[in-house]
Amino acid sequence: MGSENMALQLENNCWRIAKANRTAFLIDGEDYFRAIAEACEAARSLIIIIGWDIDSRIRLRRGKDDKQETLKQFLDRLATEKPELQIYLLEWDFAMLYSMERETWPIFSLDWQTHQRVHFELDDAHPVGASHHQKIVTIDDKLAFVGGFDLACARWDTSEHLPHHPQRKDNGDSHDPFHDVQTLIDGDAAEAVAELARRRWRNLTGDDLPEVAASGQDPWPDAVPVDLKDENIAILRTEPEHEGESEVREIEDFYLSAIEQAKHQIYIENQYLTSHVIGNALEDSLSKKSGPEILIVLPKECSGWLEKETMGALRQRLLQRLRDADKHKRLKVFYPDHCDLEEGIINVHSKLMIVDGRLATIGSANLSNRSMGFDTECNLALTGDDDTATKQMVSSLRDRLLAEHLGCDPEKVKTTFEKCGSLLKTVESLAGGQRTLRDLPCIATDHVIDSLSADTLVDPERPLQIEQFLDYFGIGTETREEQGSIRQKLWYFLGTLAFCLLLAILWRLSPLGEMLTIDTLLNAADRIRESVFTVPIVLAIYLIGSCLMFPVTLMIVATAISFGPVMGFTLAFSGSLLGGLASYLAGRWLGRDVVRKLAGDRLNRLSRRLARRGWLTIALVRVVPIAPFTIINLVAGSTHISTRSFLIGTAVGMGPGIMAIMLFEGGIEQALRNPNWGTVLLAVAAIVGAVLLLYLGKRWLLKREKEI
Repeated sequence: MGSENMALQLENNCWRIAKANRTAFLIDGEDYFRAIAEACEAARSLIIIIGWDIDSRIRLRRGKDDKQETLKQFLDRLATEKPELQIYLLEWDFAMLYSMERETWPIFSLDWQTHQRVHFELDDAHPVGASHHQKIVTIDDKLAFVGGFDLACARWDTSEHLPHHPQRKDNGDSHDPFHDVQTLIDGDAAEAVAELARRRWRNLTGDDLPEVAASGQDPWPDAVPVDLKDENIAILRTEPEHEGESEVREIEDFYLSAIEQAKHQIYIENQYLTSHVIGNALEDSLSKKSGPEILIVLPKECSGWLEKETMGALRQRLLQRLRDADKHKRLKVFYPDHCDLEEGIINVHSKLMIVDGRLATIGSANLSNRSMGFDTECNLALTGDDDTATKQMVSSLRDRLLAEHLGCDPEKVKTTFEKCGSLLKTVESLAGGQRTLRDLPCIATDHVIDSLSADTLVDPERPLQIEQFLDYFGIGTETREEQGSIRQKLWYFLGTLAFCLLLAILWRLSPLGEMLTIDTLLNAADRIRESVFTVPIVLAIYLIGSCLMFPVTLMIVATAISFGPVMGFTLAFSGSLLGGLASYLAGRWLGRDVVRKLAGDRLNRLSRRLARRGWLTIALVRVVPIAPFTIINLVAGSTHISTRSFLIGTAVGMGPGIMAIMLFEGGIEQALRNPNWGTVLLAVAAIVGAVLLLYLGKRWLLKREKEI
């Protein structure tokens, strides 16, 4: 390990330095996915998979002679065939914003529908708005994959990045060419990464993962050639300040020290380029009279409308600053292209930097503010002195990457660079083929982000407080006294609960309960049904009624009788979710930070344990009612239960009851509108059927609760 110029400092810019007996660099999805499959099949005791996204539907192997099984089928088969194997998957409990581009209910496919020794958790142990972004796979604590790859859709590709490839398809949809890099290590370094993964699981669940029994089994994939032997590897982290844990910015510190000490070349590949701190360091380097060349490879544009309007606009701002600072013409920013690509792009997703052909870092961290201090990240780094195998390998890695982008042989890149001594001239000399690097154009920004006063909302460096959020939209207060104390907010929350309980009592014990009978509801529903604004009116009634503690069951019955089973179910189900979400969000805004700060450790631990069951907790209190609908919603909002878990639990818990009412609404309607012995008996049969359906649902949920 080099130390003179590129020193790695424990507890400053790295968490751990440990030896890897073998190191390999896996470029692009075909090699990475196949290596993962082979390594997992060699596992004996423990597989840990940690990702920003995990999709059960992807295929790891895609060759003609390969068994075409999904990730879910693959993991289920391994657990079935290996009685001692435990598999743990930890995925970011993603924001609803990403629901359209991810597997909607991964818990169903990766937990419920797999072997009992396949364990799946959604990780929400992070500040509001942050994400767990690490991409780690460990095998028996002996092998570790770290880099930019998630086991998710739209990641697989060959290194040719052909405009059209028949296997570059997930869930029936083709995707653009995709470029990324992962590092594979073993030895003490892999054991250290496994320790990091174990700690993350423990922080979320409170449970320790099982120890790995001693074994002579070597899980290194036979198809993966070894690039380096007996090399010290540094492990770098980003971790936000959260629930008593201190902030960690090792990746940022490492980037800064490496850029500052660079003498000849800086080569960067990244998905984003928006970090203020890294931008300042590159700007300072470019402003010096003599300094390193800087070659940056980015995607031509950010994928998706939202990212173009936010991260894309922020990238343009920073690039303009760097170009303005480049007085000595040492900067080039490229994007990879293929002449046969029409509207698509080669999606650069890698997160790496190579400095002076001797230092490399590869991992999950983008060059964004989020990755430097807000999200949870993991990078690896290594460095070597002149005339060492490490330096030769790092230089070779850079040449392999440039050769891929330029559509030529790595040896051609090496000889051209040795001849001219310049990365920028090397690219200029070799560019222009069918596959090439093109100058990233500087485009004037006219985006949504320009209307905001800062980029802190979309690419924050640290957790964003609610007061900051309000300030950005002009509705915040300026002084701490005006913001009010936590205890004042607590009184608001308790006052809201008391008001709702009072309304619940009034509905049942006062003349209001007699005035709002089923007859008055039916008459009102009949009038609403004739309106052209039926749907918004009904949903508004559920929204307002739920917030005002009106009995939700009465609203469901009235909806069933007035609109029939199909339309009635749609309106009642949607209205219940909408009304529940409104009061949940009210509880979240009024009470979440209050309860967490004032409830004490014991109650907070209880809240987190309930949240680990997530949707199941909510579903159970729907079918085993312990409080009125709105009270449950308010309290759920004040706990650690996520919005998505709340919605799933409400849907699962209330769905069967609403369905039962809809299925038997004919008998109930006849008994209510035309009461006689026949209609009453029919209503009794309907009610018995509904109760039976609810009872079976309750039994199933309680069984699931015991299993968890």
